[in-house]
Amino acid sequence: MKKENVVLIGMPGVGKSTVGVVLAKVLGYEFVDADLLIQKAEGKLLHEIISEKGVDGFIEVENRVNSQIDTHRSVIATGGSVIYGKEAMEHLCSIGTVVYLKQNLRPLERRLRNLKGRGVVLKPGQTLADLYKERVALYEKYADVTVDQYKQNVDQTLKAVLQALKSFDGTEKAKTE
Repeated sequence: MKKENVVLIGMPGVGKSTVGVVLAKVLGYEFVDADLLIQKAEGKLLHEIISEKGVDGFIEVENRVNSQIDTHRSVIATGGSVIYGKEAMEHLCSIGTVVYLKQNLRPLERRLRNLKGRGVVLKPGQTLADLYKERVALYEKYADVTVDQYKQNVDQTLKAVLQALKSFDGTEKAKTE
């Protein structure tokens, strides 16, 4: 692992925050929840920002806040829609090793009951399956490391992330299955 931060990306419900907190403890890093930074910057909950500004307005806010994250030796858990912000992703890629926590659609459908309450960015009429298809290519595009966490618990995912980070030297993308 060459860069001094670890950036977790992936669909809502994959456990970026849960894995991120434990990963930060294991590495002796700080933990940064990008969604909480957005809420603090706007003084509102995610679903309130989406309701007031719409999907595009929220993505602009998310892009701005994420592109200004200035931290060292931190695990950064991003919101699932961060990959729509070009400036944010360029910045995050420059300051950290980007880890895509990959999960199949079925387990996500079971975990995610209240999408709007969670502040998930959905266009009118868009389903979770539509969102999944749209985002996977973007997650893969930006990821330095992909960890497939299908049928893995938090401890197994954590071990897979640590192993992937250890073997990643910055020259080529790494995947664990």
